Amino acid sequence: MKKVLAFDIDQTLNVAKTPITDDIADLLVKCLDYFEICPISGQKFDQFLIQIVSRLKDPTPEQLSHLHLFVAQGTQYYRFNVEKNDWELVYNYPLTDEQVAKISETIEKSAKELGYWEEDKLQPGDEIIENRLSQVTFSALGQKAGTEEKYAWDPDCKKREQIVAKCKEYAPEFDYEIGGTTSINAITPGMNKEFGMTHLLEELKVEKADILYFGDMTQPGGNDYPVVKMGIDTITVRSHEDTAYALRGILGVI
Repeated sequence: MKKVLAFDIDQTLNVAKTPITDDIADLLVKCLDYFEICPISGQKFDQFLIQIVSRLKDPTPEQLSHLHLFVAQGTQYYRFNVEKNDWELVYNYPLTDEQVAKISETIEKSAKELGYWEEDKLQPGDEIIENRLSQVTFSALGQKAGTEEKYAWDPDCKKREQIVAKCKEYAPEFDYEIGGTTSINAITPGMNKEFGMTHLLEELKVEKADILYFGDMTQPGGNDYPVVKMGIDTITVRSHEDTAYALRGILGVI
């Protein structure tokens, strides 16, 4: 039996940028009794708390000790300290200020040249480019845009593929991955989900064969593809409903 269930977040555990449903929350709490549960995503730590942790129904400290938050593609790792009854940062690999500036300038320049810089659509206080410490993320419509708007903006990833191609021309020293519905994550080479999953193996002291991974962007160029390349067993899903269906099946045979 697998020891670890690892998950992408947007489009895998939830509707992009929204909290997980009651159904997913209930299933995850049940899974915490049998598995180490490891969400790994380009999201910030605060978003993990809002979208996942706060939605769990009365988990015990012991259950939370089996929930591992691999933030910013696993370049930051948080675990629950039972004694302190709080989350603690285990490691963090941030970008330098110079790298953040170069990536931000490159993405903005590329998006503007292609006509995909839509600052006029932002909600008050929102931003298109966000510094997530160990990565910089482009969200075409910002973080606060409505779900329907986000789904409609680039359903086939073609706009983001064009932006990525431009970015590679101007700053080839960085890697760019497509994720979610409107996002591009920019990182230093190697600081992708392969990095995060490699650290997961080390921190949890497990083997690749012990892990089952769920993700929606498993195609080449998608931010889940590095996990596939590692040879980790992967289930490609289209939505959180697919994930819920699979989890109910797993729990049904335990």
